[in-house]
Amino acid sequence: MLKKFFLFSILFALIGCSQSEDIQINIPITSEVENLISHSEEFKQQVLSYETPGGRIHFAIGFGIANSIMVEGEDGNIIIDAADSIYEAEKIYQLFSQKNSNPIKAIIYTHNHGDHTFGAQYYLNIQEEKPKIISHEDTDFYVQRILGILNPIITVRSSRMFGTLLPEEDLINVGIGPNLSVSKSPTGYVKPDMTFKDELKLNISGIEIELYHAPGETNDQIFVWLPNHKSLMPGDNIYKTFPNLYTIRGTSHRDVTGWIESIDRMKKYNSEFLFPSHTLPIIGKNNIKDALNIYRDAIQYIHDQTIRLMNQGLYPDEIADQIQLPKNIADSPYLYEFYGTVRWSVKSIFNGYLGWFSGNPSELDPLSREEKAKRISNLAGGNEALFEELRHSVKNKDMQWALELSDYFISLDQFTNEVKQLRIQALTYEAARSSNPNKRNYFLSSAYELADNLEEISLLDRTSEELLKHISINTLFDVLSTRYNPENNFDENYIACFNFHSGSSKKIILRNKVAVISNEIEKICDLSIRMSQLEFKKILTGLSNPITSIGNGDIEINGDSVTFLQFLSVFR
Repeated sequence: MLKKFFLFSILFALIGCSQSEDIQINIPITSEVENLISHSEEFKQQVLSYETPGGRIHFAIGFGIANSIMVEGEDGNIIIDAADSIYEAEKIYQLFSQKNSNPIKAIIYTHNHGDHTFGAQYYLNIQEEKPKIISHEDTDFYVQRILGILNPIITVRSSRMFGTLLPEEDLINVGIGPNLSVSKSPTGYVKPDMTFKDELKLNISGIEIELYHAPGETNDQIFVWLPNHKSLMPGDNIYKTFPNLYTIRGTSHRDVTGWIESIDRMKKYNSEFLFPSHTLPIIGKNNIKDALNIYRDAIQYIHDQTIRLMNQGLYPDEIADQIQLPKNIADSPYLYEFYGTVRWSVKSIFNGYLGWFSGNPSELDPLSREEKAKRISNLAGGNEALFEELRHSVKNKDMQWALELSDYFISLDQFTNEVKQLRIQALTYEAARSSNPNKRNYFLSSAYELADNLEEISLLDRTSEELLKHISINTLFDVLSTRYNPENNFDENYIACFNFHSGSSKKIILRNKVAVISNEIEKICDLSIRMSQLEFKKILTGLSNPITSIGNGDIEINGDSVTFLQFLSVFR
């Protein structure tokens, strides 16, 4: 039987394990995390209601990561950010509908992140009239990229960063919310049907709405201004922690100067209510002004001082060691490092301007990890001496050095159970003393992976037909290209042509060890396949078995069906 072709999964990869009996992980509560524990009060699960000059606004916080906001209109309501899953969206709306049960006329995405978009399908499921889905014109592009070619690695790193696999008792919070709930239900992303580039003004159900492009945490970020309500929704451009100028789950460079400009633009509106997409609202003109000022000034400080030291020839690590926020702003509750950190931000800014090369010639073409590990081992006097140094480092709580030493054993293929246990101790120790939840969760997740000998698997198949309708066929072909294994034994210079019932066509050419994707119609094909786009999507995501689809007549093949199955297998 042919295995399912899980070319991508659109939820965080969950990890199955067989518990190791001799390795136990105990996470102490240390003084360093007491502030993080207190920070959980910032997103206590509740719906807060506000009477603004223009009408009522309801603010749901503590459901998953991102807040969801409902603005009451004359004969319908608007949702701003749709939560991180259908599961959370349902819980939120059950409470929203108790406040006002009028239909949802529109959903506004402040940006592409899944915690803001993945719950939208719920609102389409509960009412006949489809609400408008509104976003910046680039939002769908970024969603498709995350759901497509980058999904495997982002899945793993996001799972670690947000601690989705950690025992409940070990997860304090994720800095900007209590927890990520995306794995609890099918992903409910809905493609926007109304987009804009720079600004958009409209009236929905009597609500005057102004939308402005405001790059910051994402390039497609917008802010929402309700002039009659004197209310501003900044998306992720401000929340009550130091901003994530770089995220360790991985992202493209975040435009720091653009972020500053976006905050300056928001300041001009002199709002009375500020409803962020994470953490609690800020009420009052002066409070909002102070928060925006200190936030943008902190970002500018980190940017300007990084550039100053870059121009002095310092390397990224050296700059990160030198830069700290000034005392007068470092104590602001809006700048506690509960999400982003100054150190990571510095390195990201350096990389954004100059790329990955530090400037040190020894780092341009360094020794391979394996070769360096061999030489370090020889320098130490052999693997036994290196292990003794590792053991000594753990005993003396020199845990960062211990982690780096254990890296050498991994590169040497000498990752024994003894080394593993010492690495787990180092990871656990560092995690327990970190007040930054991203670092804490990443380290703890890594420790549990080692302790349990974890392997990546999908806990459940969360892909749905409804979601597939919103995923571009181009996205799936991009995935195929990046999943092509050139070490396969399939014929070179092979052309497979896909003709879809919609009238569109695609072809894949295998040549020079790459899979070339093209829309051009080919007269001569080695293999011709005709089917619906949806059926193709279902096959690639494992919702349909290609053998069954062929047998049912859902796939028409001009050529050998066995060859078609073999062709698909090279993209596993």
